[in-house]
Amino acid sequence: MRFLEKELDELKRKNIRRSLELVDASGASRLRIRGRQFLNFSSNNYLGLTTHPRVLKESALAIRQWGTGSGASRLLSGNLKIHEDLENKIAEFKNEEAATVFSSGYLAGLGAVTALVGEKDVVLVDRLNHASLIDAAKLSRAKLWVYPHRDLEALDDLLAKSKSYRRRMVLTDSYFSMDGDVAPLKPIAALCRRHEAILMVDEAHATGVFGKKGGGLTEHFGLTGKIDVVMGTLSKALASVGGYVAGKAVLKDYLITRCREFIYTTAPSPAASAAAYGALCVIREHPQIRERYWNKIRGVRKAVGSLGFNLMDSEGPVIPILIGDTERTLRAAAFLRKQGIFAPAIRPPTVPKKTDRIRLSLTAAHTGKDLDRLLEVLRKMRNVI
Repeated sequence: MRFLEKELDELKRKNIRRSLELVDASGASRLRIRGRQFLNFSSNNYLGLTTHPRVLKESALAIRQWGTGSGASRLLSGNLKIHEDLENKIAEFKNEEAATVFSSGYLAGLGAVTALVGEKDVVLVDRLNHASLIDAAKLSRAKLWVYPHRDLEALDDLLAKSKSYRRRMVLTDSYFSMDGDVAPLKPIAALCRRHEAILMVDEAHATGVFGKKGGGLTEHFGLTGKIDVVMGTLSKALASVGGYVAGKAVLKDYLITRCREFIYTTAPSPAASAAAYGALCVIREHPQIRERYWNKIRGVRKAVGSLGFNLMDSEGPVIPILIGDTERTLRAAAFLRKQGIFAPAIRPPTVPKKTDRIRLSLTAAHTGKDLDRLLEVLRKMRNVI
């Protein structure tokens, strides 16, 4: 298959060929790669709960009770009590009527969009939405319209022009994982109400992190129960793997009946569902974890900003250091790695051309000493790039 080799060679020439990194061992804030220990600033394990005793205990108990797999789709014999317990917990946590759990966040978004819209409809997406939402819109067969990042005026204009379609659906991340910025959810929700459009918000990187009780940016902006479709993952702050869609009870009933990504796949593993359930319990019962976490975020942000780096319009736990040139970004990542900091270069097509960056992701598990080391290395990195 020579054409594949030629294409890979071309990607390598452009410094955007990808390769996998084999991790020997990982904890909440560290990695071991080929026998060498690194401070990990690439993880989305925001609250550091993947190694929390309660989460580990719930997961182990589920394996003993249910085994390692669910054995069937939810509509056959795979609808285990742990799945419904988790769904009820998510609905309570997100202050929504009901929730539906999927085997991954990718499937949750894909399933919800393709079940709700089709070829007679139009989907409007933020230019920087996660790839899974873009793919979902394309696979729905609806007309796909893209509006500039967080541009309310452009969204308003497109909604006004879309009145001839049967259904209009707006898709947006709430917290953009590569730029670390926040969607203007309140005005977006107001636009959707005025234009009678469906609004779907992806809370993947906000659930457990933002909001007074960790309920995400929908909680932070007072929009719980007011958005048509709320989705997210269990693989970030909730320390597991899987996805969910939350909203009105009728939405859950509809997805169970019409969503192919729910109907035709084996149910999530009991251990993964139980781990997410345990993480939700920890977040509710130990708010001090998030309080300490946000203190770290504010402190590190201020310190990194004082070093003169361009942090874009970011806030929260994701700190992008914009470099813009692929070769210089790779050089920065290599320097960090040499210094024991694992924070890979983010290159196109993950981000737009000329916006290459180092993406730092803070977790609650990083100690003060870890963060001091990061800042020490970043000071040196200024001379490298």
